[in-house]
Amino acid sequence: MAEDAEPLDAAFVRGWLGEAAAAIDREAERLTALDSAIGDADHGSNMRRGFAAVLPALERDAPATPGAVLVLAGRTLVSTVGGAAGPLYGTLLRNSGKALGDAERVPAGEFAEALRAGVAAVARLGGAAAGDKTMLDALLPAVEELPGWDAARQAAAKGAAATVPMRARKGRASYLGERSVGHEDPGAASSALLIAALARAAGYEAGEVAGDG
Repeated sequence: MAEDAEPLDAAFVRGWLGEAAAAIDREAERLTALDSAIGDADHGSNMRRGFAAVLPALERDAPATPGAVLVLAGRTLVSTVGGAAGPLYGTLLRNSGKALGDAERVPAGEFAEALRAGVAAVARLGGAAAGDKTMLDALLPAVEELPGWDAARQAAAKGAAATVPMRARKGRASYLGERSVGHEDPGAASSALLIAALARAAGYEAGEVAGDG
């Protein structure tokens, strides 16, 4: 789907979260391995449990607007994901959903603005900024590229990879000091998966527009 395509509806957001749940499930062991090096070794399992709970919640309540889908998904993550990831990811989705309001369909540009509001809320909650070796190192560059879906995917991947040489200044990893250097931040890695899932939902796969050969 191109950036100037039709406005986005609840089905699009459900599709995004479905893609995200599948990606988290596939990559859960890798996320946990990353977390084993500088965290509590539970990020993958926590994220898998949370996103597995999102899909049935959406099927059960069937929210009719993009905003309502995100608010329900965020609330579900808060209640099912352990550790810091639950409140952080829940804040991202809930605040994005609230920014969208009650509109049944939203232009891609407004959707991008809502996600930027969600990322800003994450920064306020965690007190982190770019360069602190957190999920924000993937999310901040990604949302600046939206609604360029594939550009956002690439920016998130690059941002996550850039956390490897960083020394953590926030979160559990910050307790390790210099020992946190040399490891990719698991929150940045899972955030990159979330943005890649958004690009797939919008019709992009591995940098190509679906259907364009």
